[in-house]
Amino acid sequence: MNEISRTALRPLTDSSPSTVVAGFIAMLTGYTSSLVLMFQAGQAAGLSTAQISSWIWALSIGMAICSIGLSLRYRTPVVVAWSTPGAALLITSLPGVPYAEAIGAFIFASALIALCGLTGSFDRLMRRVPASLAAALLAGVLFNIGSEIFRAVEVQPVLVLG
Repeated sequence: MNEISRTALRPLTDSSPSTVVAGFIAMLTGYTSSLVLMFQAGQAAGLSTAQISSWIWALSIGMAICSIGLSLRYRTPVVVAWSTPGAALLITSLPGVPYAEAIGAFIFASALIALCGLTGSFDRLMRRVPASLAAALLAGVLFNIGSEIFRAVEVQPVLVLG
């Protein structure tokens, strides 16, 4: 068997049922942890059901391709998931922003994030941000979402408590 054939079969020989199940559980946890927040962000932005569905579909396919590709490339489980704080921030910042402008902002922010990652400047930038400030920013974004849970208990207690 030549080298190309062995390389192509390596992902199959390196996997086992336990690694597939562990990968599935990691994917499910990462995916569902912020899914509701993404729906809320879409609704807060005034998106139609079709737009929200398209958005969630694109995110899901993108995360799947990246997770599978990186896992195969590095031969270790890599889970790409959306950010819970980022999803929470979208709920408060998307209302009033036209859909096309929001997409443009996402593309621009993605380019900046990629640039920071490729140049190594992200680590230098994050060292300058005090941990207490980062925690306070996250708490401020998540507080409103956390308080919504208590309001939702009045309307749908079984769903919220479940």
